[in-house]
Amino acid sequence: MKNVVDFLTGNLILNLAIIAWASAQLIKLFVTRVVEGRWDWRHILSSGGMPSSHSAAVCACAASVGYIYDFFSPLFAIAVVMAVVVMYDAANVRRETGKQAVVLNYIMEHWGEGRPVEFEKALKELVGHTPLQVLMGALLGVAVGWGGAWLVTV
Repeated sequence: MKNVVDFLTGNLILNLAIIAWASAQLIKLFVTRVVEGRWDWRHILSSGGMPSSHSAAVCACAASVGYIYDFFSPLFAIAVVMAVVVMYDAANVRRETGKQAVVLNYIMEHWGEGRPVEFEKALKELVGHTPLQVLMGALLGVAVGWGGAWLVTV
């Protein structure tokens, strides 16, 4: 099993977090295809959308830490706290930032003559997540983290 761990970084927990993140990014590509009927390759590296890749990564980390080091260990507690902070940020702070970007982009679009140079490029509007997107990312992350740790330690 050492070859499996050495494949990406040499660290099983980090590998599982990366795999969960990459899986979520790939799923976003297919969700966009199904929902919008088009391939949008920007989703491979973008934030926002279904599922949350941030949630997937931190939950894979927490789940694999819990599986490997015990769910009562201080390492698991730290991983869970970090996961909660990231998921709260994704569903609240970053989501509100996206809503503000929509309003600012509308204002700048209708500004007329004398538009400030600072606003030549539209602000990114899809930066946060809905609670469902965060939940789906979290479930994906737990599945990858727990399942991957179980597969490697069997």
